[in-house]
Amino acid sequence: MAQQYIYQMQGLTKAFPGGKKVFENIWLSFYSDAKIGVVGVNGSGKSTLLKIMAGVDKEFNGEAKAADGVKMGYLEQEPHLDDQLNVWGNIISWCEEKKIFDRYNEVAAKLGEDYTDELMEEMTALQEKIDAADIWDIDSKIEMAADALRCPPNDWPVDNLSGGEKRRIALARLLLSKPDMLLLDEPTNHLDAESVAWLQHHLEAFPGCVILVTHDRYFLDQVTKWTLELDRGKGLPYEGNYSGWLEQKTKRIVQEQSESEARQRAMTRELEWVRSGAKARQAKSKARLAAYDEMVREQETSRLAQTTATIQIPPGPRLGNVVLEVENLEKAYGEKVLFKGLTFKLPPNGIVGVIGPNGAGKSTLFKLITGQETPDAGTFRVGETVKLAYVDQSRDALDPTKTVWQEISGGLDVLAVGKREINTRSYVGSFNFRG
Repeated sequence: MAQQYIYQMQGLTKAFPGGKKVFENIWLSFYSDAKIGVVGVNGSGKSTLLKIMAGVDKEFNGEAKAADGVKMGYLEQEPHLDDQLNVWGNIISWCEEKKIFDRYNEVAAKLGEDYTDELMEEMTALQEKIDAADIWDIDSKIEMAADALRCPPNDWPVDNLSGGEKRRIALARLLLSKPDMLLLDEPTNHLDAESVAWLQHHLEAFPGCVILVTHDRYFLDQVTKWTLELDRGKGLPYEGNYSGWLEQKTKRIVQEQSESEARQRAMTRELEWVRSGAKARQAKSKARLAAYDEMVREQETSRLAQTTATIQIPPGPRLGNVVLEVENLEKAYGEKVLFKGLTFKLPPNGIVGVIGPNGAGKSTLFKLITGQETPDAGTFRVGETVKLAYVDQSRDALDPTKTVWQEISGGLDVLAVGKREINTRSYVGSFNFRG
């Protein structure tokens, strides 16, 4: 029996205001049990693709639609919760199985008080659904998912939770809703290693289709069996995981470079011919001029598509012997102790990873180092030659009213990067920002 398509795109074309095309005439079909990783440079349209598939973005040409009766599940990068519900209420709000089980208990209680044939028939029907779905232990399954994803306590309100805590609740809610197709935009963000491992096993066993966007290459390798590359407006499917795709992509780049060099040599020859003043009125000359114009357009398209970011970090001032020294650090929030007796030194030129489960105090440690929080006890010593730079999770320091160039350049045409002065628009462009 042929595999069924769960979703199809026919001539999908998407352009942003200003005319920049993200997708151009994409034709794709998705199997009902496919596990697909979406890859591409920043700005290639990975999140936009998921928004279109989820029905959130409807501003496109062509067709993009799920098969009849398909239940879609979408995890966006900044999901929304119901502030009127607590943690538990949000987690179970999309879980139809929980609603069936709760209704069964409600009907059973009513039958104990006042027996009616109608209630008995409803209870029998509900029992058959529970048996068929094997959800007599649904509360235990929900608790297991919430615990695996490190969700906050069930009775906590959600309006004051961090962005990471809200994402974990939204992910638990989504998985428990049991959709036919999962669209996951950076699902491993804000998950610790154990939670990522649990999610990996869950997705491997998931019977439906998974479309996954993540920068976690190991996670991609373990979960996906297909890779969809978004490149210059096209959707290029590859049967295999991320490592397999990367190997063939490397070979393709070498081939494209060879073709580009050959095209450049041909353009040089044609340019010499054009400058020689050949009679353009002749049919052959007109055709040759048209071919030259086409090569110019291809070369320009190829040039604009060189989207690999070139990020250069200039060397800073010479560091002294003291970079950061912490001694007997203590920090607690109420009864929850994060650090006690923490002592360490950072070496010059050291590259240090901070690991630990959610809630262990990783972000708090950064806030202590940068002076945004004060320790309960202990001392910090930052070297005199050390200049701190800090990027937080919330991006609150960014001004949403400014363009990317204005935010980075401060309106200046030239920036000092280390000991060099560079054009700000070139600098912004090196991070693949355009426009």
